[in-house]
Amino acid sequence: MSLPPLVEPAAELTIDEVRRYSRHLIIPDVGMTGQKRLKNARVLVIGAGGLGSPALLYLAAAGVGTLGIAEFDEVDESNLQRQIIHGQSDIGKSKAVSAKESLVETNPLVNVIVHNERLDNDNVLEIFKDYDLIVDGTDNFATRYMVNDAAYFLNIPYVWGSIYRFDGQASVFWPTLTNEDGSSAEAPCYRCLYPEPPPPGMVPSCAEGGVLGVLCASIGSIQVNEAIKLLAGIGDPAVGKLVIYDALELEWRTLKVRKDPNCALCGENATVTELIDYETFCGAVSDEASEAAAGSTISVTTLEHMLKERDEGSRDFTLVDVREQNEFEINRIPGSILIPKGEFLNGNAFAQLSQDKPVVLHCKSGVRSAEALAVLKGAGYGDAVHVGGGVVAWVNQIDPSQPSY
Repeated sequence: MSLPPLVEPAAELTIDEVRRYSRHLIIPDVGMTGQKRLKNARVLVIGAGGLGSPALLYLAAAGVGTLGIAEFDEVDESNLQRQIIHGQSDIGKSKAVSAKESLVETNPLVNVIVHNERLDNDNVLEIFKDYDLIVDGTDNFATRYMVNDAAYFLNIPYVWGSIYRFDGQASVFWPTLTNEDGSSAEAPCYRCLYPEPPPPGMVPSCAEGGVLGVLCASIGSIQVNEAIKLLAGIGDPAVGKLVIYDALELEWRTLKVRKDPNCALCGENATVTELIDYETFCGAVSDEASEAAAGSTISVTTLEHMLKERDEGSRDFTLVDVREQNEFEINRIPGSILIPKGEFLNGNAFAQLSQDKPVVLHCKSGVRSAEALAVLKGAGYGDAVHVGGGVVAWVNQIDPSQPSY
């Protein structure tokens, strides 16, 4: 559906701006007025990572007058495969600062505001309130639900995107949108699409499952396209639509998303009336995994000592890596065998284990091994433990000669 422009046009464009944005100005749907609206717009991009990188660069290039960057992380070498706003010399630098430097180089006419802090319940409303539009490039469910709820409470639309391996999704959420007569436009929010987060450990993060670098550009550019349409009041924004992209098969699909009358946030009998504890709501690990890991978690330094004792013959145990084969090929803890977490969930792992020897589990960071540990303990392996921090901690603390990912 066609929507009115989100912002009023700026008073004028300078000669430099006319030259820079000339290819926009000759598009009838954008023109001088549309470009003035972009100049007057204030857009906050959450994250300067995979999605945030192309989104920030193209928003700046398009002439969005004020760009906010909400990012607290630092640039890591593994980011450079997809986070194109950063370069080799930025490794170890604040992502927000690195992104700002790139944006100033891309378009010095844009005002860039850095929010070099983690978004949480204490600051999210204060940060959001000064912007017309939010572009969400987050990579975890807890932050997505918080962004959704905060935007709703402030009546700010936001453009959402998600990526994993070869698959991407994008949509525009604006549940407070009204029609010209003041009636509700029946537009959905993120909770209408995903009322509950997936069970802990069920959906791997990009850090666990990977992502095709160029997919970030595909979905990030869609987000910018939708942002421009909303700001300038052109086209048919993806309100009430879910765009799904399969890069491996080169297939695009668009699904209708309807407002859920029973939505906990924007429904008729809302139960979420303020910001909640989103970490608890989403959960990093299941309750069963948390219970299993309590008192059964060892450090990598303890594991190193245990491995020395095993080599000396004074101790025996089975060290199991529950990651996937491709991860096992990147780095590994010496002396471990590979049994992916899925083999524990379907029961096939037990044929490869002996109850006569203690079992020590590890994964990349400790989340998947905790889930597998819960299965083991439920099957009678009472003395099984897992390694907190996983192979990441092993590389950082014990064997930095190995690559990280």
